[in-house]
Amino acid sequence: MSANVTAKTPAEASPGGSPSGSGPGLLRLLVDGMRSNMRQYGMLIALGVIVALFAVWTGGDLLLPRNVSNLVLQNSYILILAIGMMIVIIAGHIDLSVGSITAFVGGVAAVLMVNHDVPWPLAVLLCLAVGAAAGAAQGFMIAYLGMPSFIVTLAGMLIFRGLTEVFLKGQTLGPFPEGLQKVANGFLPEVGPKTNYHNLTLLLGLALVGFVIWREMKDRKRQAEYSLEVLPANLFAVKLALLTAAIIALTMELGSYKGAPVVLLVLAVLLVGFGYVMRNVVVGRHVYAIGGNLPAARLSGVRDKKVTFLVFLNMGMMAALAGLVFAARFNGASPKAGVNFELEAIAASFIGGASMSGGVGTILGAIIGGLVLGVLNNGMNLVGVGTDWQGVIKGLVLLAAVGFDVWNKRKVGS
Repeated sequence: MSANVTAKTPAEASPGGSPSGSGPGLLRLLVDGMRSNMRQYGMLIALGVIVALFAVWTGGDLLLPRNVSNLVLQNSYILILAIGMMIVIIAGHIDLSVGSITAFVGGVAAVLMVNHDVPWPLAVLLCLAVGAAAGAAQGFMIAYLGMPSFIVTLAGMLIFRGLTEVFLKGQTLGPFPEGLQKVANGFLPEVGPKTNYHNLTLLLGLALVGFVIWREMKDRKRQAEYSLEVLPANLFAVKLALLTAAIIALTMELGSYKGAPVVLLVLAVLLVGFGYVMRNVVVGRHVYAIGGNLPAARLSGVRDKKVTFLVFLNMGMMAALAGLVFAARFNGASPKAGVNFELEAIAASFIGGASMSGGVGTILGAIIGGLVLGVLNNGMNLVGVGTDWQGVIKGLVLLAAVGFDVWNKRKVGS
């Protein structure tokens, strides 16, 4: 063991050089960094490849500013669900009820706002409370009664789908107030002098670049302080450059149309907030602990029942938010809303790097997985692929993602 450590030291102490005299330094660092972070960057690279493929296949239509905005709007509710589902899967569970809760909350929102004229901000708070209550009820049965999450949420899927029919009486109910519609379909207002771009979107893009660079550097410094493995300096610089280029490209695309959609800001808040909780807050680390090794977590003093309860309560709230966004986007609540949303959210989580055994995954990974599905749907629609073949292709992508996870585990274990 000590011989290996000694052998590694010179290579690590020569940034940008050729480790142990083997091959070009930067290329070797890039290969080694990619190999050690395969799970983290694999689907990000896949997303880039899929975007490039459909950009060529559609003659550039995929990357038109209007289509990029529509891509965000069309997938916003799935991305919201994917964030919550990722946390559930990290904890070692599954939730099959989120599509039905999405429809149910949309129905409750329609009854409150359309039939009873409840102001939409108050109705939103009440609907989030309804979603939290639905998630808490399921979480209680799973955490404290020891019932399997698959069975509980399967029953929840049937119950909430039936309740949606009861609330809406089998009919579509709308329209929703204009203020709520703007949250789901609207764009940020224009400010400042008239230019060829949306000024506020450009400012937010620059602020995001600064935030991402600051966070990446802070995380790298913290990892180094705890003697954790960090990316080599050259590869870290490449990573920052690619992230900056991606953010600027997206900002210019959105800024050249109507600006950033309001719902994109909602997603950004969720991404930053839940990302921080899962990385830095005790409850987030406990979620990883119970999903990775439940007996060890219990021996370490983790209150696994409370954490599991909170995970499902949060999932209920996220499903409620997705239900509000979906209903407002289509300006009506339907008993058939949310069909297969749970499958899309689960697929996005696994494509984004979650592991079926639990304990693995990131919030950013959920967003990447959701975007992979969204780009596939949008690109295949643009090139005229039928819905039958779309299902086949998305299924193959999911199998490839899970197969990659299994291969990666075997490679690490060998």
